[in-house]
Amino acid sequence: MLIRLVGLVTIEPDGAPPQHLSSAQAQVAFARLLLERASGTDRCQLAETVWPEGLPDTWASALRSVVSRVRTFVTTPGDPPGSTPLVAQGGRYVLRIPQDAAVDVECAETAVTEAAEAYAEGGYAVAQQLAAGAVTNLRGSFLSSHEGEWVNAMREQLEELRLKALETASLASSALGDEHHALRYAEEAVRRAPFRESAYRCRMTAHTRAGNRAEALRSYQQLREVLAEELGIDPAPETEAAYLELLRTPQPHPAPRRYTYVDPVLMGMFEVAPTATPQPCSLADRGCAVHVAPRAS
Repeated sequence: MLIRLVGLVTIEPDGAPPQHLSSAQAQVAFARLLLERASGTDRCQLAETVWPEGLPDTWASALRSVVSRVRTFVTTPGDPPGSTPLVAQGGRYVLRIPQDAAVDVECAETAVTEAAEAYAEGGYAVAQQLAAGAVTNLRGSFLSSHEGEWVNAMREQLEELRLKALETASLASSALGDEHHALRYAEEAVRRAPFRESAYRCRMTAHTRAGNRAEALRSYQQLREVLAEELGIDPAPETEAAYLELLRTPQPHPAPRRYTYVDPVLMGMFEVAPTATPQPCSLADRGCAVHVAPRAS
């Protein structure tokens, strides 16, 4: 079972058609209950998440109605008669999902962590594929029909996760001599976070490894101007050190291209081709969906 919170809120049972949750109030309640399932969600906090601008006079009964929609959404024909995955316990709601269920944002977080570890250990191909898969699965909006403190906080967390994935994917691609993807991911990181120095450093690295020091220096100058004009600050010492290293280093030759294949399955981690033979991915032990093994060339 795959549960998507980014984009259209969906449950995709194994071997069954996807189930969509259309109600905006039920979507945000389901998202919080799902992400806090380990400890449960306080009833009042859940109500404030559903109605961030103020609770209605009859919020208790209205919340029960929203919870009932969520309960219907998560209950499957395989559940024993009279049982439900969503229960009330001591003023909290607790959602139980199958242990083998995968949640898109949780799998993306795991992939970004493992990608950073792989990159630090020199496993650039693994780092590239894991980070690229996380980027793909974080595309789209989180609960676009809803606002509020909890939703906004989650969006900020997911945006930071997306930026880390983009930067790791760019750096790993640079290390592999994959100029196209290195620049693609770095450019997107800069576009999404125009004051983020680490994103600019990724772009400088991508240009440098591609043998284009002039563009790397131009990227630094762009950052310097943006920071000065918008924030009134200079680049951080780490960025300055990268710039000075560029000035001291002779014009490099393009890095040899050691890796050219980005696994299309990890670029869309949960999209399984119907004609391919499924194989468990590197996140299988954490409840990720089944992926497709690349076809032999």
